[in-house]
Amino acid sequence: MLATIIKPFANCFKIPELKSRIIFTLLVLAICRVVAWIPVPGLDAGALRAHFDANPNQMDNSLLGMYNLFTGGALQNCAIGALGIMPYITATIIVQLLSAVVPSLSKLVREEGGRARIIQYGRYLTVLLCLGHGTLMTLGWENPKQIFNGFTGELIVVDNIWWYRIQTILVLTTGTMLLMWLGEQITDRGIGNGISLIITIGIVSDLPVAGSSLYTMFFPPEGITSNFIFPHAVALVLLLLAVIAGVVAVTQAQRKIPVQYAQRAVGRKVYAGGSSFMPLRVNYAGVMPIIFAQAILMFPSMVFLKLGQVSEVKFFEEIGRMISAGQPAYYFLYALMILFFSYFWVATQFNELQISDDLKKYGGYIPGVRPGQATSEFLHRAMSRITLAGAVFLTVIAVMPMILGDLFSIPPTVSQFFGGTSILITVGVMLDTMRQMESHLLMRHYDGFLKKGRLKGRF
Repeated sequence: MLATIIKPFANCFKIPELKSRIIFTLLVLAICRVVAWIPVPGLDAGALRAHFDANPNQMDNSLLGMYNLFTGGALQNCAIGALGIMPYITATIIVQLLSAVVPSLSKLVREEGGRARIIQYGRYLTVLLCLGHGTLMTLGWENPKQIFNGFTGELIVVDNIWWYRIQTILVLTTGTMLLMWLGEQITDRGIGNGISLIITIGIVSDLPVAGSSLYTMFFPPEGITSNFIFPHAVALVLLLLAVIAGVVAVTQAQRKIPVQYAQRAVGRKVYAGGSSFMPLRVNYAGVMPIIFAQAILMFPSMVFLKLGQVSEVKFFEEIGRMISAGQPAYYFLYALMILFFSYFWVATQFNELQISDDLKKYGGYIPGVRPGQATSEFLHRAMSRITLAGAVFLTVIAVMPMILGDLFSIPPTVSQFFGGTSILITVGVMLDTMRQMESHLLMRHYDGFLKKGRLKGRF
């Protein structure tokens, strides 16, 4: 069994192109981790790290804790990558939403080279969002006692406050733009989706902390009584395994639409007919709804809380607390946004009209469905139904571990990493990367990661 798993990885390094892509991806991800550790000039990063070492659970179940998780610890390190990749994701969401409702942008998407221009607009918007988010983070580091509970020192170690502000905003913006560029380089020259891999490597970097918290739950230090007796521990481990199995199953699940091709003649050549199938993935959007929802909900609470502190208006502070992580309103909004972005991603990426036209062009048809408009409506109806199942699954897996963690006092580092958003993103991105690696193996007549290459979708 072990040899069956190891052999495909060894085969990956027998293909020069795939070997270079894997090595390139690993080197770029290593640079991303370095960006999460280099401190911003003018800040005493060691003081903040010492504070979190002394209070490891200080940011648990909070907005800052979740943000720190997605930046791979860059926030608590006062690093140049403290903004993470989230501004770019937020900009991408905004541009895609505008593309769906603004006629000029919708027309641009359909033109040749239009998507490249849309991506460029997203980059410009990313710079603006980085300047805004960087300003908020810069002001937050000026007043660390209001943000980090129990912190008694000062983070700024320079005298010129305005030089610190301008420098920090520019450095944070540059850090995010660097991560964005590195992610695009992985997508083009490496293996897998670069942006998703950057988020995943940040989450995986927190694995030792999550493992330590899990061990402490079952084997507490001397003198501390644990609420997790042996049966509860076994139930929790089984639940974690079930979640991982469910994520893999739904991520790989698909509905096969039968397609029949009629015999046709092109010039003097006659192409024989045949039958095939069109795979419609249940979770077509993958982990993107989770990432989008996290990116959108990460900042409103921070903005409202800051507005309440600056303007001394309690109404803003109450709204900020209501939509903070760990509150019922946050869970409700989180679930709604996952459902919305699941359908939004399908609406923007799955073009049933083009698929219907392509089938008609090449003499293909779905048995029992007329070509043309009827085929388009059939695909739209089928995709809407299976998307609902995938969206509900994503919502349950993302939200329920958080709620169970609050009810049973499970540390958020455990509930988030082993049973919720983090595991969804990690498993989804790893499966997508493995599919791309397997496509290279199968093209060169190597076996895939499972016997007979079953990862290519034949489930």
